[in-house]
Amino acid sequence: MDVLAYEAVWWAQGRVVAGLDEAGRGAWAGPVVAGAVILPPDPERLRQALAGVDDSKRLTPAARDRLYDRIRAAAATAVGVIPARVIDEIGILNATYRAMEAALAALPQPPDALLIDYIPRPLGAWEQKRLVRGERAAMSIAAASIIAKVYRDRLMVELEGRYPGYGFARHKGYGTKQHQGAIARLGPAPVHRLSWAPFRQPRLPFEEDVSEQ
Repeated sequence: MDVLAYEAVWWAQGRVVAGLDEAGRGAWAGPVVAGAVILPPDPERLRQALAGVDDSKRLTPAARDRLYDRIRAAAATAVGVIPARVIDEIGILNATYRAMEAALAALPQPPDALLIDYIPRPLGAWEQKRLVRGERAAMSIAAASIIAKVYRDRLMVELEGRYPGYGFARHKGYGTKQHQGAIARLGPAPVHRLSWAPFRQPRLPFEEDVSEQ
């Protein structure tokens, strides 16, 4: 399927379309970050300027960094960031919606149609399509996934400097064996999501390495 097909339908109607995706929803630490991207309605230019844009999880860190800069040069972008303490207060799903709303509010122009990587209920009152594996179906969502992922990864590197010893720069807050060991030695940091089940269990489950998710 043409990765600009969904956008093209609305562009033909003169609509301003924003793509949305999140990063960090499954992490044990750090914020959930939503990216929002409004691509210009110029398919030929986009296919050249943003060649290689894909689901952020299918790209290397170096490729994501390169595409992050290209997306920001070619499109309107914004992020919404909801910290761990708020996730603990309202839950990760509500925090994800709030992050997306914040990202939309930070765009330089308001969209009137949304393409969103699948979420279980509509976001606000916008006309929208919530697409399963949306990062692989629509360029706007793929671009948003890269914006969210790179922005969040850089935040986690900064948190490594503030809270050394946890390995945030490597695992980005996800549940790796290294992260589990650091929590066992140091206890949770202020940026951990203390309401999550891993922190209420005697033994922490872990994944071997999900730092590139």
